Amino acid sequence: MTSAPIPVSAKASGRTTELVLLLGALVLVTAAFLIVEAAQGQTLTWALAKYVAAFAALWGMAHLVVRYFAPYADPTLLPAVAALNGLGLVMIHRLDLGSERVDEVAKQAERTHNADQQLLWVFIGVIAFAATLILIRDHRTLSRYAYTLGLGGLIFLALPAVLPSSMSEINGSKIWIRTPLFNIQPGEFSKILIIIFTAAFLVSRRDLFTTAGKQFAGIDFPRARDLGPLIAAWVIAIGVLGFESDLGTSLLVFATVLTMLYIATERVSWLLLGVGLFVVGAVVAYQLFSHLQTRVHVWQDPFTDYEGSGYQIAQSLFGLATGGMFGTGLGSGRPNIVPFANTDFILTSFGEELGLVGIAALVMLYFIVVMRGLRTAVSVRDSFGKLLASGLAVTIAVQLFVVLGGVTKLIPLTGLTSPFLSYGGSSLLANFILLALLLRISNAAREPDVPKRRTPPPGVEAMDTRVVPRA
Repeated sequence: MTSAPIPVSAKASGRTTELVLLLGALVLVTAAFLIVEAAQGQTLTWALAKYVAAFAALWGMAHLVVRYFAPYADPTLLPAVAALNGLGLVMIHRLDLGSERVDEVAKQAERTHNADQQLLWVFIGVIAFAATLILIRDHRTLSRYAYTLGLGGLIFLALPAVLPSSMSEINGSKIWIRTPLFNIQPGEFSKILIIIFTAAFLVSRRDLFTTAGKQFAGIDFPRARDLGPLIAAWVIAIGVLGFESDLGTSLLVFATVLTMLYIATERVSWLLLGVGLFVVGAVVAYQLFSHLQTRVHVWQDPFTDYEGSGYQIAQSLFGLATGGMFGTGLGSGRPNIVPFANTDFILTSFGEELGLVGIAALVMLYFIVVMRGLRTAVSVRDSFGKLLASGLAVTIAVQLFVVLGGVTKLIPLTGLTSPFLSYGGSSLLANFILLALLLRISNAAREPDVPKRRTPPPGVEAMDTRVVPRA
């Protein structure tokens, strides 16, 4: 069953809907800024107007790019991401204001200005977003370079592991490339390249993965010689986990590839095999690497070493408990006590000041992005687009689960950041590219079918109609 073609009028109405929703996001972000300023006892200055004007200008530019280069794209994706990004900017600004207040920080420190840096990263991200939509007019062209992109993704992922610690290690994780001017996390871009490669590979080898092997307990398991992609993803995940001390990226890559395998084959056996392999690999890695043992011990009981390795997650739990159902009020808590409150633990900052209701609202915004991404995957006609959109949407969902699970002690801490919400350049830039790809596929899925007209020979359209008698 196929859906009816979307009329051409959807081009204008969709962009109008997007613009109205963006204006709603602007009102929400402006109100949040005003509440923070009032709670912190700040006077209204042009500095606040700078943030609001920059937010409006950057997302207005993103809207214009979509209007001209992806006019049929889903109108809810961009506003949902804009609201997440704007609220993240508000919280980063709020943490900057509280960084110099003695009653809000554990140790006296100088005022930070991370919100200004975040605006710069958003600006660069919007440029990358626009460049992606302008240069990639058809998402199917990416499949032609799938192997090259996949190789690039593996190189980006492995590069920090082979560099010396002085050039790649920050806070115990070898996942960075450090330069005198800036630091970049190449793994954030690797996830997109690996998703593109996986989608193209699964489409080109579809028959290989749907061939049934032996049956056990009523489930058809794949043949041993068909397990290559799953084994490769497992090796990559365990390698990243062991050599780069990065549980988050290993979980993200493996879970995304495994989900794409399931979507392509619709066979539960792939999920069972994948989960089994990851459990075995994690147990072996736990025995071999001391940093992983530390993470697990902190996860089990952070209060045994409260002043040391357990301090971060313990303070996160205290902050969430303080927030309760409705929070202390935006700008009225003490989120700066939690280390990395604007990156890894920004959800804890929101949980303390907006409570469970506030976190639920943020999760709903993420749910909109994921749901519309999966709807795009269902609507687009080509198999490559279906798998690519599915992988891009699933990686956002997995990343949110990993982050939220880490700060609430559901799973061990991973070091991932909340997409579009947290402070940071690499994650923000990569996710803007991811959003552009989703919008490009959405545009292809929603674009109406234009019937192809046969071009008559020159002069034929001007000939008179006449009756030709039989000979």
